[in-house]
Parts: sequence; structure tokens; C-alpha cells
Amino acid sequence: MTKRRKTVTVKVGSVKIGSAAPVAIQSMTKTPTVDISRCVKQVNQLVRAGCRLVRIAVPTRADTAAFAKIVQKVTIPLIADIHFSPQRAIESIEAGAAKIRLNPGNIKNRKDIHRIIDAAKMHKTAIRIGVNEASIRDLKIKDVPPSRRTALMLREMKKYVRLFENRNFTQLVLSAKSSDTSRTIEVNRRIARSFNYPIHLGLTHAGLPEDAQIPSAITLGTLLAEGIGDTIRVSAAGNPIIETKIAKQILIALGLYKRTEPELIVCPTCARAGIDVIKLARKVKKALAGIDKPLRIAVMGCIVNGPGEATDADIAVCAAKNKAYIYRNARKIATVPENKIIPTLLKELKSL
Repeated sequence: MTKRRKTVTVKVGSVKIGSAAPVAIQSMTKTPTVDISRCVKQVNQLVRAGCRLVRIAVPTRADTAAFAKIVQKVTIPLIADIHFSPQRAIESIEAGAAKIRLNPGNIKNRKDIHRIIDAAKMHKTAIRIGVNEASIRDLKIKDVPPSRRTALMLREMKKYVRLFENRNFTQLVLSAKSSDTSRTIEVNRRIARSFNYPIHLGLTHAGLPEDAQIPSAITLGTLLAEGIGDTIRVSAAGNPIIETKIAKQILIALGLYKRTEPELIVCPTCARAGIDVIKLARKVKKALAGIDKPLRIAVMGCIVNGPGEATDADIAVCAAKNKAYIYRNARKIATVPENKIIPTLLKELKSL
């Protein structure tokens, strides 16, 4: 189990964030906020997928009015995403936001920040200070070196946090995002050394899901393995449910999320395989659909790794030419012809 970095605990509605609480998956709705029914539907889909927090953009007064109605129709704490407008921040707080996200690059006026802090105090609303590399004016020059970029992001964070602490507001979550993997890792390490507030992790502008998952896994996985990170979001263009699934896989791989569905282990195949292992594995994966138990299922293609994987699996299929050996909890229970593999597997799954 990964040892988490110690932080203060911040309450976001019913969800606690910090070292004593599980890492929370967060995503963001991608439907128009003013389309209340669609927005509520997507929030509920994200909850079922594993999200514990959902962020919603509120760029206009109509959006904050809709946000107030959405809050009343869902069971999960909602975060209002604020850019440029202090008034939208205050409206969102009054509308019931459990947390708001402020970008130091976009709201700088001290009086405006004080108004937001006072409203958040009154309504017990948490605030995420989200430094985005693309929003810092000094970083819009292409030739700024990487070390200078992380230093400027940290400087921006320190200046902003100081404004909140000077007003005795500490219900803060911090984040610093870049589209660059190395810079995102480094700036979050430096933030972790500088503050004891919870940290929200994400790699911004990560691309299409198939392009976003590896850079996101490397960035978030590296930091989480070091104990850094209390909430995460995988940013990917498209369906936010896919973002959530990728985030779950990252946490499961690090032992930070309890698996609730089967895990399929498949050998990489080689010339020893006497059967089409990939074809068989896809059939097995299809057969596992809808099963909500954290089972470990192995599909192996030869005797080299097969018996070994069988010892670590609830059920293992060790395939040979035209047949397969079925293991259950490391014990061989059957030898079946190829056309009986899936029916036998399903029978065993039902009895587990």
C-alpha cells in the first residue's frame, strides 16, 4: 500500500479530502450547464462510474442559476469552475457549490479575492487554487526554460495562498497543471514540499482518450506512488466516463482503489501458444461483462507461465492445442475441449 503524504483535511460537502481520506476521483461535465436535465444525467453517470466529485463550468449568470438547480437534483458534491468573473464565484457559492475552483492567472484583484473568501467562509465552501501553466502571463513566451516555468508556477501559487491565509482561510486544495508530464510532476513535488494542503492532480490538455491515458498514468502514477495527491482527474477530450475509468485503473494499479469488477490477466503470447490466446481472451472478457466481483481471471497460452498464474488467480484457463486446463484457486479442476472453455468458465464463475 502506498504511504500517503500527510495533509490537513478539507471537507467538500460530504467528501473529506486529505491524507486520512481515500484518493477521490473527480471529473467534469461536458454538457451545457444550462441544459439542466442533461447535466444532471451526466453527473449521475459519473457517480455510477466512480466519481466522488464533479466539476461544472459556470461562465455566465444563466449557468450559475442552472447550477443552483442542479445541486438540488444530485447526491454528489459539486464544484463550480470559475474563470475571470468574481461574481460567478460568489453566485456559485450562494447556489450551493461544495467547492469552487479559482485560477490565479485569471482573477488577481485583491478586493475581489477577499469578497470570494468572505462568501466561502459564510457558506463553508472549500476553494481549489488551480494554477494552470497556460494562464500565467510570464509563461506565454515560448523560450522560457522548464526549470523557470515550474519556479514561476510555484511563485504564483505561494502569492495566492498567502492572500487566503492572511484572511484566515485554510479550506484549500491546491493544484498545478501543465500539458507537459515532467513539469507537472516537478511542480507538484515542489508544492508538496511547500504546503500541507491537499493536492488535486491532473495533466491538462492530455488529448484524445487513447492519447491521454499513458501520459496521465505516468504523471499521476508517479506522484501518487510518492504519496502525493488527494484527488485526481484524467483530462481527455470526449466522454468523461472514459476519464473516470482511466482514473480508476491508475488508482487500482497502486492499491489506492478497491477493485469491484474482474481483473483479466492474459499472457503476451509467443510461438509456444497452441491456441489463439487473444481470441480466447476476448471471449472471456465478454463473458465477464456485468460481473461485479473483484475476481482475478487468467488466460494463459502455454505451460511456462500458465501454472504459475493459476496459483494467483481465482480461475485460470491454461490453453493447449484444441483444449484447456481449468484451474480454480491453484487447483486443476477440469480439462475441456476448446469449445467448452467459455461454458465451463461461466459455470465456475457462478459458483464463486
